Amino acid sequence: MNSKETVQKLISTFGMLPHPEGGWYKENYRSAEGVEVDALPERFEGSRRFSTAIYFLLEKGNFSGFHRIKSDECWHFYSGDPLLVHIIHPNGYAETIKLSNDIDNPLFQYVVPANSWFASEPDTNSEYCFVGCTVSPGFDFEDFELAKAETLIDAFPQHRDIISRLCRI
Repeated sequence: MNSKETVQKLISTFGMLPHPEGGWYKENYRSAEGVEVDALPERFEGSRRFSTAIYFLLEKGNFSGFHRIKSDECWHFYSGDPLLVHIIHPNGYAETIKLSNDIDNPLFQYVVPANSWFASEPDTNSEYCFVGCTVSPGFDFEDFELAKAETLIDAFPQHRDIISRLCRI
């Protein structure tokens, strides 16, 4: 099976949907129990589930635009080719991590800290990247903010090039 067929098979098998940030996703876990709003940090405006998890897929030529959420997000590499996750921390420090199963330099998991701006894209020679993301407290679209390039560049002008390339709006 070639990579295009594999991508279509993954989308079909898991019933994946287009994600507003780019790529494809399918929620595969949402804990039955949760945390009441008064037990959460002030940045949350309502109760949240303990944890949520999704499958996430990016194919060559696509990207996940810069966005941020109010929780930590643990990325898990499953299959395909290396994925680059670009992170701009609240203090302006930027880093790029490479999720992969390269036995000489593996990185199967990485946690993006809450309130950090981040985007992802397949590495240069990657055809597709199939990963998962676990969020705790659980993901809620109320906590999701898609970056506006102009606003993010105003805040972090030193990262203009990557912000301009990986923003959807």
